[in-house]
Amino acid sequence: MTLPTDMTLIEITTPGGPEVLKPRQEPVPSPAPGEILIRVHAAGVNRPDALQRAGKYPMKPGFSPIPGLEVAGEVVALGAGVSGYAIGDRVCALTNGGGYAQYCAVPASQALPVPEGMEWIQAAAIPETFFTVWANLFGIGGAHKGQRVLIHGGTSGIGTTALMLCREFGIQAFATAGSEEKCAAIRALGAEAINYREQDFAEVIGAKGVDVILDIMGGSYLNNNLKALAMDGRLVMLGFLGGAKANDVDLLTILGKRAIVTGSLLRARTKDEKAAIAEQLREHVWPVLSAGRCLPMIDQVFDYTQADQAHARMEGGDHIGKIVLRVV
Repeated sequence: MTLPTDMTLIEITTPGGPEVLKPRQEPVPSPAPGEILIRVHAAGVNRPDALQRAGKYPMKPGFSPIPGLEVAGEVVALGAGVSGYAIGDRVCALTNGGGYAQYCAVPASQALPVPEGMEWIQAAAIPETFFTVWANLFGIGGAHKGQRVLIHGGTSGIGTTALMLCREFGIQAFATAGSEEKCAAIRALGAEAINYREQDFAEVIGAKGVDVILDIMGGSYLNNNLKALAMDGRLVMLGFLGGAKANDVDLLTILGKRAIVTGSLLRARTKDEKAAIAEQLREHVWPVLSAGRCLPMIDQVFDYTQADQAHARMEGGDHIGKIVLRVV
């Protein structure tokens, strides 16, 4: 396959607001050993992208400084040693940066085939959120059929993915949101909605508690999260929208409930760890997606040259589901 010499990508010109995202020309990358080169048709927009743009979440050494953690497209070149993929295959992939571009090189072990019949936009909305939810809610959190879980930010990409998978696997879910429109979306996904502007989520959960909490708020929610946990419950933290530090924490609650307080960052995981998550998704979740269930909820689609508008939409907080960039 003949590839162009140059491509258009979206760079972070300087740390700042959405307006710092600008298109730039750069040579098309070549896949390193173990990588595939993807002609990107769509790329997902995620909160880590916005944090990176603001200068608060730098990429690891050796990773691309170009934003974009998930893509969908067709394989156009193979690096040395790659097996299991061929030129022309339709894939979606978790990237090591570089997704806001016409071409992106990714480790083959972080790619998965696009589920049968799925369009590019939905496929691009899968990797970051499904990898994150599977690794944290079901992996670290150990959520399983018959349990009760609480998802904060229930209408985010992470939240809607978690709620759909809870419904699929027989887990009772509660989720927080800040408007009636968002609460209605949560109820439509089979979960009990809690409007955090009007209700105390720990009181709604009650004495029975929940087995796992997936939290994006951090410090401001810590005490109430501990109250909401059941005996032997697990609090899995993914973000710190409510602050990275917590004061006056009731540590006695942790002891009394034998609670586990933990968390993880997907970006910090090793290549082998990401490959293992991909294989678990292939086994447990891909049959569900291929059957047309748990498909990503799409909030809005922007052209990739409008990445600044996509980031503004995300940071405005009104979105329900995933924001996606159409690239080709």
